[in-house]
Amino acid sequence: MPNSIYVFILAATLDYFIGDPWGWPHPVRVMGWVISHFTKFALSFCHHSLTQRIAGIILTLILILGSGFFGWLAIQSARWLHPLLGIVIESILLASCFALKSLRDAAETVLQPLTAGQLEDARSTLRNYVGRDTENLTEPEILRAVLETVTENATDGVMAPLFYAIIGACLPVVGPVPLALAYKASSTLDSMVGYREAPYTYLGWLSARLEDCLTWVPCRLTVLTLALLSGKPKHVWQICCRDAVSDPSPNSGWSECAYAAILGVQMGGTNWYRGVAKHKPLLGDPNRPITPTCIYQALQLTRYCFLLWILLGVWLPLLNNLRLSTNIIVSAVFLPFETFF
Repeated sequence: MPNSIYVFILAATLDYFIGDPWGWPHPVRVMGWVISHFTKFALSFCHHSLTQRIAGIILTLILILGSGFFGWLAIQSARWLHPLLGIVIESILLASCFALKSLRDAAETVLQPLTAGQLEDARSTLRNYVGRDTENLTEPEILRAVLETVTENATDGVMAPLFYAIIGACLPVVGPVPLALAYKASSTLDSMVGYREAPYTYLGWLSARLEDCLTWVPCRLTVLTLALLSGKPKHVWQICCRDAVSDPSPNSGWSECAYAAILGVQMGGTNWYRGVAKHKPLLGDPNRPITPTCIYQALQLTRYCFLLWILLGVWLPLLNNLRLSTNIIVSAVFLPFETFF
């Protein structure tokens, strides 16, 4: 049985029960450290748009290829010491690419003071997870912000890394971790420097576009999976085709809109960033108000989608291994006849 089967199961279990404990070593923190220091260096010495673009290309290539390579190297080194240690290290690294428990914990951290009537505490806590101004948000606006964060990050924080892990598992030489870490590096780059505003306009241009491209396929597959899980796939797809296409992001609008269509709520509207109003397209129909229950339902949908893909990640390598074994058996059976004929 392929090791990747054990790795997927262990990684999903680790993420569900442990997640990302605060203060523990984590690949994303290392990525963030590299991005931060490289960015300071590049902006200090690169003052022309062209040199900043070149620096952005170098940063992107170093971080994405380096993350995948060091993940592969760590696993191979652990396997050299002991096969079981290799499975453990691989499972831990893969679990670090998933953010399912982190999303749940973040939502609960904001919802607890909010449901207790502590609006100021909820605003203060929400500030740790969103980029918008939170000082004057009302309770419905806080709930919308939490739901938008949970549904947007369901794709790039949970499903997309799993998608690339599954692709890697089907490539025996690669394995699930290197591609998942490479995608995580791309996502981290986008969140830190992938902005159109200065000073990242040129430095982060490649990071933003590459992350959009890498997320495009897993995002659509996530929407399709959610639509099937909802039992009303045609309705969900119609709403996404109607509303998501107007969102400036090629992926986050689709992810949020799928959840909005399933839950019967509406997301989008006016957000404030550093005192500047920014209007996002409205996604979904306001058939019901956004409540804490809606947020927990969204998290449950993501969990179901994640588990379904985990089963796929377990099944595909097994099928691939079975096909390989069948080919070997067939070759062994017919080899004498080939010689004869």
